[in-house]
Amino acid sequence: MSDVVLVEVADAVATVTLNRPEARNALSREVLRELPRVLAEADADPEVAAVVLTGADPVFCAGLDLREVGSGSLDLKGSGAAGGADDASQARRGPFLPRTKPLIGAINGAAVTGGLEVALACDFLVASTRARFADTHARVGIQPGWGLTVLLPQWIGFPRARQMSTTGNFVDAETALAWGLVNQVVPHEEVVATAQGLARDIASNDGPAVQRILATYREGAELTGADAWALEAGVAAAWQEGFDPAEVARRREAIQSRGRSQTS
Repeated sequence: MSDVVLVEVADAVATVTLNRPEARNALSREVLRELPRVLAEADADPEVAAVVLTGADPVFCAGLDLREVGSGSLDLKGSGAAGGADDASQARRGPFLPRTKPLIGAINGAAVTGGLEVALACDFLVASTRARFADTHARVGIQPGWGLTVLLPQWIGFPRARQMSTTGNFVDAETALAWGLVNQVVPHEEVVATAQGLARDIASNDGPAVQRILATYREGAELTGADAWALEAGVAAAWQEGFDPAEVARRREAIQSRGRSQTS
């Protein structure tokens, strides 16, 4: 396996690390090939319940490798990063292939343009105090192709998303928290461990239930109003067909014990 993307599995959690610190973890041709493959393998691994994605310090991801773009060795159409029409890019939305398991972003530094789009492809984010976010597509003179104009407004609202995209200005970690872009901000040295702890919390739940709930969120995001309500109702009804009440009774004490430990 290439060393530009590292993966480590422990306690049912796969930690995937972008590993080009000398290039600020920029998305080269090799990374664009390896990262989706590594994430797909983790998603298919029965020993993995959740995935954490981070970058080798000092940044999370600086976006597309502009040296490769400028030299012509990184084809924006072929990468799918600018809405390319190749078969591989059409098979997915965003930078990754479709997946079933939760993906947590541990944002350890700057997440810029394509790096911001990679972060938005996660299910939720934990940020280091050193994290910063920017959409510099307009500064570079290219267009988003991984769903930024769809996803960023879903996370922070249209006015703030428009501000980020039209100014190209950076947003710091505390502002990102206030805007709802990240779920929490922690000291830099704790960001990966915090994300891994949340991933272990996910792993302690019923795996099929987690994956079905996550799929319902994703499917519902494509709908509005009554259609989203109908989707959830249909999923719940189908789930009941294979539901075992005895299993809930068996888990009841563990759930109560966990609740007491988190509120004490």
